[in-house]
Amino acid sequence: MAPIPPGIRFLVSFNRDQWYRALTFCLTFLLYTSFHLSRKPISIVKSELHKNCSYASELATASISNGQQPSLTSLHTDMDCSWKPFDTNNYKQLLGTMDYSFLCAYAVGMYLSGIIGERLPIRLYLTVGMLASGLFTCMFGLGYIYNIHSLGFYIFVQVANGLVQTTGWPSVVTCIGNWFGKGRRGLIMGLWNSHTSVGNILGSLIAGYWVSSNWGLSFIVPGIIIAAMGIICFLFLIEHPNDLKGIHAQSSYPSNHVPAKNWNGVNGHTEVYLQYNESYDTELLLPRDSVCVPVQQVVIVKSESEPSAISFMGALRIPGVIEFSLCLLFAKLVSYTFLFWLPLYITKTAHLDAKKAGDLSTLFDVGGIVGGILAGVISDKLGKRATTCAIMLLLAAPTLYGFSMISEFGLRPTIVMLLVCGGLVNGPYALITTAVSADLGTHKSLKGNARALSTVTAIIDGTGSVGAALGPLLAGLLSARGWDQVFYMLMTADFLALLLLLRLVFKELTSSKSHPISAVQLKEH
Repeated sequence: MAPIPPGIRFLVSFNRDQWYRALTFCLTFLLYTSFHLSRKPISIVKSELHKNCSYASELATASISNGQQPSLTSLHTDMDCSWKPFDTNNYKQLLGTMDYSFLCAYAVGMYLSGIIGERLPIRLYLTVGMLASGLFTCMFGLGYIYNIHSLGFYIFVQVANGLVQTTGWPSVVTCIGNWFGKGRRGLIMGLWNSHTSVGNILGSLIAGYWVSSNWGLSFIVPGIIIAAMGIICFLFLIEHPNDLKGIHAQSSYPSNHVPAKNWNGVNGHTEVYLQYNESYDTELLLPRDSVCVPVQQVVIVKSESEPSAISFMGALRIPGVIEFSLCLLFAKLVSYTFLFWLPLYITKTAHLDAKKAGDLSTLFDVGGIVGGILAGVISDKLGKRATTCAIMLLLAAPTLYGFSMISEFGLRPTIVMLLVCGGLVNGPYALITTAVSADLGTHKSLKGNARALSTVTAIIDGTGSVGAALGPLLAGLLSARGWDQVFYMLMTADFLALLLLLRLVFKELTSSKSHPISAVQLKEH
């Protein structure tokens, strides 16, 4: 008999629950990657909506002077450099308004989304949201194909897309929280939360591929991707481990079970035995002949009613929810300002085209992946979530100032500072929206009621989304006075986020019961 290949030996070493857990981890990772992939194109296309017209004219003039016939694209660029209505002097305010319309709708919808998500099947809720998001993302791109120049159209699409995208975060966090306990939640969710940066990177690359030739496809392709992932969600997403019990009971019970036999037991009591016939499921555990396995009589007591979904005010009373929510408001303000304005900032300061600026901006998200994982590992090791966030916020503020200075001294210093800033800015943001939200959603004060996770997640991320809406809007207003004003705003926001965590940090540092979370054995729910 040939030896079993090591790869097969490795695969069969995992049990069924571990495979389902891996499936949920990978699937929810890809689902939310597609959400961020569909949000990123607007930041890449901004520099195309309002171009440097003098630079475009110089290119057209140079091509004519060299005896080359200008293409239709270059003639269109020369005559109509920017895309109306973003061809005016207040284009930054108009672009900021588009960001604000999306993020404001997202913030308002997030508070409702968690409450609705607790009361509906997550798989169906998430599927509908992803299909609708794909539709509205494609609609923005169709504005280019059908030559639509109405500001109202683009704002409507942004508002609608912001509302339907709120179905994503509470749903995927609830699923991942249902499948993974608190033992190594920081590390697991730090790895899992890298979907944010992976989505941003893929969105930048996809949008950048078409931004100069046909920016409509920069939206249509991501829209198709998120809609396709919505269909995959409908087919494969398992909300909770308990959902599998009915499937396994139906598949195993009829084949192995035959009518029970009564045998005289000890002291005259009747014991119940189940007779198992030889089958694939039992041949490795039982003898070759049919056997009778004693089964204890169990009385199943069904609770009168399932735990009710927690109210909005009830979720606010969970210790730490308010502090972390307000902290995330300012942390997400900084992160989303980079998300929506970094490519345009690089274009204006480094004088790069839209594609190169979009590619370079992905380094911020690469740093964000590392920062999110480090924040999770450190917080697991120390058992102090708030302290970990506070340290990274303290380091982020001066780093932002350094980035605003060093970015003017060449490409290499800019690359280094993008990586460092990405890690320090996205580290606290990633930790609060994942591990901290899941911890608070399963807080001991809830007495085992697992139906609070979606609502708590929505409250924290919804409050953070208020900052996400304000950041790009303020950036659009302040950038007219100079980019240094934008960075002063970002540094102020980081310090405010740090101040809001000081009470929790003091509580963690003075508590004698703080232990590494990895050493605490907590039952999964």
